[in-house]
Amino acid sequence: MNLLDSFQKHMVDNALATHDDRILLTVSGGVDSMVLLSLCMRAGYQVGVAHCNFQLRGTESEEDEVLVEQEAAKYGVPFYNKRFETTAEMERTGESMEMTARRLRYAWFEELCQSEGYTAIAIAHHADDSIETFFINLLRGTGLRGLTGISFQIGRVIRPLMFASRKEILEYAVANHIPFREDSSNRSTKYLRNKIRLGLIPRIREINPKFTALMRRNLSRLDDAQRFIDHGIERIRTEVVTSDQGIDTIHVEHIDPIFPQEFVIYELLNSAYGFKGDVIDSLYRALKQQATGRRFYARERVAYIDRGTIVVAPILPDDECRVQVEAGASRSYCGNAVLYYEHCDIDTIRNFGVPEHVAQIDADRLKYPLILRRWREGDWFIPFGMTGRKKVSDFLTDQKVSIAEKQRQFILLSGEDIVWVVGRRIDDRYRLTSATENVLRITKEII
Repeated sequence: MNLLDSFQKHMVDNALATHDDRILLTVSGGVDSMVLLSLCMRAGYQVGVAHCNFQLRGTESEEDEVLVEQEAAKYGVPFYNKRFETTAEMERTGESMEMTARRLRYAWFEELCQSEGYTAIAIAHHADDSIETFFINLLRGTGLRGLTGISFQIGRVIRPLMFASRKEILEYAVANHIPFREDSSNRSTKYLRNKIRLGLIPRIREINPKFTALMRRNLSRLDDAQRFIDHGIERIRTEVVTSDQGIDTIHVEHIDPIFPQEFVIYELLNSAYGFKGDVIDSLYRALKQQATGRRFYARERVAYIDRGTIVVAPILPDDECRVQVEAGASRSYCGNAVLYYEHCDIDTIRNFGVPEHVAQIDADRLKYPLILRRWREGDWFIPFGMTGRKKVSDFLTDQKVSIAEKQRQFILLSGEDIVWVVGRRIDDRYRLTSATENVLRITKEII
């Protein structure tokens, strides 16, 4: 079966779209999205083309935009283009480039659907992208849900190329003389996905040349298993969870003892409320220790132990989201970010000038457990490079931090001392010096 026939079968078998739908194609100019445009046109779908210019790669970004506009004109379909001030937005929010670009483009796609009447948004992810996602999540630590790869459809977002490999897409492009551009950042190994794509997967293919087909079957089975689990968890949820005025209570004693209790609690907290695996692990240990009152945080929810039950509630505006960071912790969560902790010898530090989302701290000065919480009035620290105390409120004002960002600002404390105004400035007392031997390197990553 050729790629076009496989594409049409995939669209029908998975009910991604019909010929009555209006599909907004997100086209970057790369080979995947340019092939998606060709397949949709040959299959007779009603489409429009949306191109995002994030203005991050100079003339490359401009040339991508020109190519996509030319192709849309060749096919006679609507073309929408938007240039984003991505760097300025990153500076405003403190988000990573990937998270900023993702948030900006999906918000714009939704606006186009509302204003122009599109019923689906088509993204050009393919089978190899899903395999890479499997390994990314495996390396970061995840439950089964994170190992199922990329979904064919979430809401109005569809992925019509998930049946195809990168090799098949490239062969189609060459055979059909489809123009495309290569993003130079795809060759950079500073990104985890590229390390997996360019380093790990080629080695695995040397062992098993049929690796892609094998992984597609594995991901399909994992997805089936997760859907089976989801169905079972929803039945359990009706038996063990009660709700009252937006607050849910998980009655642990109602979980059938034949089920693995820790796994059931993981699925209940992860799927419905967004709690991460290591947070759930800590919560479960507290539950076993009957540590009533201990609080654990997801992005928008807080969970706490109350006499053998788990209570889940929205985070209130005045909740300082206080969590302990034990010695040896690998990560912790604060609001919409995760902090990764890495212990290093001073001799391994090559760059003492690091960006604001990274903190390098003299580890021998720290007193554990560290405390991570939102800042509050009266907090003060000695900003790196200064000798005098400064209130956190004044520091944030000087930094022109918006009111919304101030409300989301976290600080990391050792004892009563602020070690780091997270994502902005370390305390001068904890800087690296000629006497430093051990370093705690902390990286903030938006999730």
